[in-house]
Order: sequence, then C-alpha cells, then structure tokens
Amino acid sequence: MSIPIAVLEAEVLSLPEAERSRLIDKLISSLERDPDWAAAWAAEADRREERIARGESAWVPGEEAVARLRAKLG
Repeated sequence: MSIPIAVLEAEVLSLPEAERSRLIDKLISSLERDPDWAAAWAAEADRREERIARGESAWVPGEEAVARLRAKLG
C-alpha cells in the first residue's frame, strides 16, 4: 500500500524538529551511493565547524542563506 506524497509530506512536517532531522539524515543516507562523496562532505562540515569555533566564520540561518543566493543569482 502506497501513501500519497501529499499525505506523507503533511505527516512528516507535523513531526517535532528532532524527528524530522533524524528522518532527513536517514533519507539522505539512503541516497548516498559514493562513499568518497560522503567522506568529502563530512570533512568539509568538520572544516566549517572548526572555522566557526575559531571565530573565522559565523552560522547563517538557512532562510538568510537562501535569500542571499536568490539575490546573487537574480
């Protein structure tokens, strides 16, 4: 039995943030086929986190990052 995507989406969006985050991790992991790609992104995430810890970078809220990209791309 298949659940219509709109119903599934509504159910997922009603989950608490922590559960949505855990589900996102599982879904993304299910798409990752290249272990080198996953390792490269993990290393990049570590580098970014270290830069933030040293005060060389700052977190940018997702909405702000998307707005900046949209403005830049037109």
